[in-house]
Amino acid sequence: MNRREMIKKTAAGSVLAGVSAWLPDISTAKNQPKNDAFKSNSNRKSPLKGNINHSVCRWTYGFLSLQELCTTVKEIGFSAIDLVGPADWEILKENGIDSSMCNGAEIGLERGWNHTDFHPQLIQNYTDHINYVAQAGYKNLICFSGNRNGMDDETGLINCVNGLKKILPQAEKLGVTIQMELFNSKINHPDYMCDNSPWGIELCKRLDSPNFKLLYDIYHMQISEGDIIRTITDHHQWFGHYHTAGVPGRNEIDETQELYYPAIMRAIHATGYQGYVAQEFMSVRESNEDKIASLRKAIEICDV
Repeated sequence: MNRREMIKKTAAGSVLAGVSAWLPDISTAKNQPKNDAFKSNSNRKSPLKGNINHSVCRWTYGFLSLQELCTTVKEIGFSAIDLVGPADWEILKENGIDSSMCNGAEIGLERGWNHTDFHPQLIQNYTDHINYVAQAGYKNLICFSGNRNGMDDETGLINCVNGLKKILPQAEKLGVTIQMELFNSKINHPDYMCDNSPWGIELCKRLDSPNFKLLYDIYHMQISEGDIIRTITDHHQWFGHYHTAGVPGRNEIDETQELYYPAIMRAIHATGYQGYVAQEFMSVRESNEDKIASLRKAIEICDV
């Protein structure tokens, strides 16, 4: 399953059914500790250091059931999973796993806030999901700019600002942060508008809300613009979440790739960042056991 398939599967229309039945129950549940919850796990040679809050993107380990993935991350020693929508939050709650980046409100990766035609549906979806996220005790909800489709960057900024301002007061009131993901348009997402950090930062400045941030995807931004550590150091106040993957290929973040993640993680930690760093690589290993071993190694690499 790739990102586009994941978005289609968890689009607003498919996750709303039955949500009201369990929201009252999880709204009173206490959030579990993040990295500290499983530090004493005997399967680890040593506990995680606690400087980086680790997570993993659900779609990259789609060969596991969500229950199996919850068990896996606990065995490795962390307790968060990215890109899980309302329909599956009950499983996370049962396992003491945080939904570190919620989804389900978006229409799709290509149809986002930069086109006013989508605003009515997006405003309705996000109005509903901000309530769901807050009631569940979570903090982050993903969004997308959408593709250009011939639109210039300034018009896209104006449209995004006009649309997002309709939902940000509610997000601010309920303590939910809306996070727009930065993608590369060179390889993976042709024509995507929010494909560089300056455009995304300008959007943050115009919205001027503490509850709107950028999801800084390190893999995508290495392809789009490089200069990762300097960008993080200079502009970290606009980044509310991080994703990882190796370049080239979006594979394991080990020595086969050009990005040196220990230095990147140290730069993130040096900014005082308290949010999550989620692994989003696609393993090239053949067996499921080896793919899980790759996740364990990625966490060790990033645990500076």
